[in-house]
Amino acid sequence: MSRAAVLTALGHPLELIDDVEADAPRAGEVRVKMAAAGVCHSDLAMRDGTIPAPLPAVLGHEGAGVVTDVGPGVSTVAPGDLVVVSWVAQCGSCFYCQKGQPELCLQATVAMATAGLLDGTARLRSPAGPLYQALGTGTFTETIVVPEIAVVPVRSDIDPAVAALLGCAVVTGVGAALNTATIRPGDTVAVVGCGGVGLNVVQGARIAGAERIVAVDVHPDKLELAHKFGATDGVLAREAHPVGAVMALTGENGADVTFEVIGRGPTIDQALAMTRRGGQAILVGIPAMDVVLTIPAMVGIVLAEKTIKGCWLGSTDLRRDIPRLVELYQRGELLLDELVSRRIDLADVNDAFDAMEGGEVARSVVIY
Repeated sequence: MSRAAVLTALGHPLELIDDVEADAPRAGEVRVKMAAAGVCHSDLAMRDGTIPAPLPAVLGHEGAGVVTDVGPGVSTVAPGDLVVVSWVAQCGSCFYCQKGQPELCLQATVAMATAGLLDGTARLRSPAGPLYQALGTGTFTETIVVPEIAVVPVRSDIDPAVAALLGCAVVTGVGAALNTATIRPGDTVAVVGCGGVGLNVVQGARIAGAERIVAVDVHPDKLELAHKFGATDGVLAREAHPVGAVMALTGENGADVTFEVIGRGPTIDQALAMTRRGGQAILVGIPAMDVVLTIPAMVGIVLAEKTIKGCWLGSTDLRRDIPRLVELYQRGELLLDELVSRRIDLADVNDAFDAMEGGEVARSVVIY
């Protein structure tokens, strides 16, 4: 039996359930004893209904743990392996995987939509009945069952709290800079929103060779942290207009590449406005379903020759990029330990949501 933090009603705190059972893995699945799980803004969005999720659901979608059992046909991991759990399973054989876009994997889309495994059913249950697994994962529990294609083995000597963040925040943020965008050495980059993902965009831009990185946020503590990750300038959005400030810093040209990492209509508009003619605006934040962009086609896109590009999981190929990120971390080029603001018990996950909303943390990590 395992503990789990379960969303039973939208907008309500998660409920801690002590007697959750994880089924034995079926063909192509693995059972993982969780060691750590990051608390992401997308979990908060699911709690509040911005991201739809069937209920009752075990939330959490980034984590790391040790494989305890494998189902028939599993060949890439074995019991005892430390693995990173990702909410975007990547089959390697569907249309999008074959096109070199595994972050859009069709099998992962099914799991995310149904909040179950690849067959649409869940492997977790409480005495009251089956529990859905948010985004096909559900890492806010001590034992989970997920598809083999949703885990990537990593070195056993890596701190699980650090490894957990590779499942979402790091691959999304760093990947947005290294995979989704085209950042050239010497470019100026603006990052609107410097939470857990935004900080990784900042350091991804630094790794890509950006000369100037402008961090934009309403919280001064986040701007201070962004400087540690590579930002050269900071704009406190509650005291200065972000667009005007970025334009002033760039000789009124705008940034070569701008990232919006919040998912709100007004900040998306700001990101587009602070992007130079011929530049790129990368939309990383997860907006509500009713957020709509209205852009003057001639002046805003054609004449300006701007590129607006969506970013899903940092355009990441998990099996290619997670080992690369681990290597960058071991070389000291990628900061991961600094992302872990708090190590908490599963019982404290609702407090972690409050800290996130208050802008107090980069990442809270549940330690099992």
